[in-house]
Amino acid sequence: MKHWTLDDVQWDRFDASRVDPELVKVAKAAAMVEHNGSDYTAYLCNVFHDDAPFQEVARTWGEEEVQHGRALGRWAMMADPTWDFEAAFKRFTDGYRLPIESTESVRGTRSGELVARCIVETGTSSFYSALGEACEEPVLKDICRRIAADEFRHYRLFYTHMKRYLEREKVSTFRRFAVAFLRVRETEGDDELAYAYWAANDGAGPYDRKRCIDAYTARAYRSYRPPHVERATAMIFKAVGLKPNGWLNRAATRGLWMMLQNRVRRLDKAAA
Repeated sequence: MKHWTLDDVQWDRFDASRVDPELVKVAKAAAMVEHNGSDYTAYLCNVFHDDAPFQEVARTWGEEEVQHGRALGRWAMMADPTWDFEAAFKRFTDGYRLPIESTESVRGTRSGELVARCIVETGTSSFYSALGEACEEPVLKDICRRIAADEFRHYRLFYTHMKRYLEREKVSTFRRFAVAFLRVRETEGDDELAYAYWAANDGAGPYDRKRCIDAYTARAYRSYRPPHVERATAMIFKAVGLKPNGWLNRAATRGLWMMLQNRVRRLDKAAA
C-alpha cells in the first residue's frame, strides 16, 4: 500500500480561527522529535547490524517519522507564521543527540529494544489519536489521524520482529515488563521531549528540563480521554506478554487514568 505524502493533506482547508495556541506549542515540540527519525534509524540499524530484513523495516519507519515531522512543522508554520521550523530543529539537534554510534541496545537485548520500541509506538499512537480528537482545526485533525494510523502500524511491525527475537533470546515476561516500565517512566523526565519543547517554543531563554517537561505534559495530557488510556494499556500488556484484556488490564487502565488526571491537576495548580 502506498504511503501518504504531504501532497495528500488538504492544506487549503486550514482554518486559523479554530487553532488552539496551546496545541500549537505541543505540535511544534512533536515536530522536532518526529523529524529526528533519521538518527533513530541509524541507531537501530547499528544495533541490528546483521539483520537486513529488520534494517529495511527500520529505514522505512524512519522515513515515515521524518515525514510526520515535516507535516507537523508545516502546519505549525501556518498556525504561527512567525515560527521557523528549520531554525527550531537546528536548535534541537545542536543540543540533543542520540547514541547513534552504539552497536548494542541500551535495553540489554534486541528483544528488549523492540519492547521499548513497542512502548514508544504505543505512546505516540495514543497521543496523536488524543490530539486529533481534541483539536478543532481540520488540517491538524487530518494530520494527527494519518500519523496515529502510522504509529499503530509501526507498533505491529516492531511487535512482529520482537516475537522473532523472543524465540532466540527467551526474555522473560518479568524482564519485558521491567523494560516497558522503565521506558514509560523515562517519559516523565525525558530530556528529548523537554528539549524539543524548549527548542521549538522558547529557545531564546535558558533550558530548564523540569519547566519544559511540565509545560509539555500539562498541554499534551489534557487531550487524553479514557478510551485512549484503555487502548494504550492493552498495547503495553500485549508487548510485555500479559493478557491485553481482563481484570488486570481494567485495573491498570483505571490507575493510569487517575495518575494522568492527578498530574494535570498538580501542574495546573503549580502554574496558577
